[in-house]
Amino acid sequence: MEHPMWWDLLIALGAGLLAAWLALLITLLLIRPKGALLAEAIRLLPDLLRLLRRLAADKKLPRGVRLRLGLLMVYLALPIDLIPDFLPVIGYADDAVIVAFVLRGVVRRAGIEAVRAHWSGTDDGFTALARLTGLHRAADGTGATTDPDRR
Repeated sequence: MEHPMWWDLLIALGAGLLAAWLALLITLLLIRPKGALLAEAIRLLPDLLRLLRRLAADKKLPRGVRLRLGLLMVYLALPIDLIPDFLPVIGYADDAVIVAFVLRGVVRRAGIEAVRAHWSGTDDGFTALARLTGLHRAADGTGATTDPDRR
């Protein structure tokens, strides 16, 4: 008995989504923050959430940037994640990677000055945020870094 073509397409789509999810899971396992870096990321969370809210509300930023920030906040608020949060360590890594990706885009479009202007935390906290998210590299557009821990 022959299957309809749409059934094959549905199976292929499901297999593709599963493969993409597994690739993301493996990537997150490899690049997740470790040790002190993870503790630093957790310590910055309240200031980071305030930063996202303030950036999204800034009418001087391009609409596309504010839209991405709004979508990021919705994603972070949803109880459903790409990787379930109950998994130790890796459960929060997908959120960290997505936040870093969006913030790098904000810096490329709006400049690091906009991010700095809306940061309510300490100077050390902003330095840690820049290191964790690669903002200092996104600001100069080269991808180069002078921080030996990030090479």
